[in-house]
Amino acid sequence: MSIILTLNAGSSSIKFGVYEAAPEPVLLQVGQVENLGPTARLCLKGRDAVEIGPADHASALPAILQAVKPVIDGKPLVGVGHRIVHGGKNFAEPLILSEEVLTQLAALEPLAPLHQPHNLRTVRAAQEAFPGVPQIGCFDTAFHVGHPFVNDTFAIPRRFYEKGVRRYGFHGLSYDYITSHLRKAYPELAKGKVVVVHLGNGASMCAIENGQSIGSTMGFSALDGLPMGTRSGQLDPGVLLYLMEQGFSREAITHILYKESGLKGLSGISHDMRTLLASDDPRAQEAIDYYVFRIRRELGAMAAILGGLDALVFCGGIGENAAPIRAQVLKDMEFLGLHLDEEANVQNGPLISTGPVEALVIPTDEERIIARAVARLT
Repeated sequence: MSIILTLNAGSSSIKFGVYEAAPEPVLLQVGQVENLGPTARLCLKGRDAVEIGPADHASALPAILQAVKPVIDGKPLVGVGHRIVHGGKNFAEPLILSEEVLTQLAALEPLAPLHQPHNLRTVRAAQEAFPGVPQIGCFDTAFHVGHPFVNDTFAIPRRFYEKGVRRYGFHGLSYDYITSHLRKAYPELAKGKVVVVHLGNGASMCAIENGQSIGSTMGFSALDGLPMGTRSGQLDPGVLLYLMEQGFSREAITHILYKESGLKGLSGISHDMRTLLASDDPRAQEAIDYYVFRIRRELGAMAAILGGLDALVFCGGIGENAAPIRAQVLKDMEFLGLHLDEEANVQNGPLISTGPVEALVIPTDEERIIARAVARLT
């Protein structure tokens, strides 16, 4: 048996999976290291979390390898697959990560500062742990390549577009998985007009027609669109000009937008939706209300982009587990053909609607998309 290892590095976690190498990889083990920093902990599916002490994206890898050792011991490792958040305009397909490619990807770090540096740091750690084993990069922006021009550009001088200032979109591995699942489980819906709502610490929405991305709420960077755990989402650029005039440095503005905004900034309490839903502080409810308002606003926009709607899919940690958020999003959405089934929603679906437009809850699986790419390229 040959083995595939997947490493999905986020801003404060690394999700990992071990698969038997096959055209459709077979999952053997899955888990994550979360809360990277002074008190990181490792979780294997079906087991209690284990404290591993101080760890960053590089130093967490030995703990991951120790945890999966019983599964991979003595079996050849054919490849390690990595999620890379930003592929820029040059990388639209999974590929082996050469030194030249890694240099180009490092140049994109300013566009995704919460993720890209950690993605590449994890690649380097895997190269050291497995010398000679192919490292495969899978890009979150790739799913959105081929957007219509109107969904790909900004109304600034065109020379900036030619230099790469354009809407890239993100969460592509998640959307890729959801569309592949729809093709198998809901083949007629997969051919239609679908809006996928990926709600986690990062959040975005994608308008998909016949499996192809038509529009995304995220744009040039992972800041745009919906409010997120600590990221602002859509913001009038005049706010940035004002902050600059007030003397805020680039570094200070970056910190505000990426780490102090979103649910955390609005509530002043937490970036964690579970904490906010459990709170009786009015600021928590106000943060949730704004979060839901933006999702509802973008749902109308996505339906307009598609010229109709056949299905709405919730995924991601919040999308899959927070029934109250889904209920608030779908409230009074009958005009779009969405009728909430309250009992099914509490049970997390998969079908949570009764109307002509199907609302579904589908757990996403970015690691499987990565594993499939490794299987194809090795």
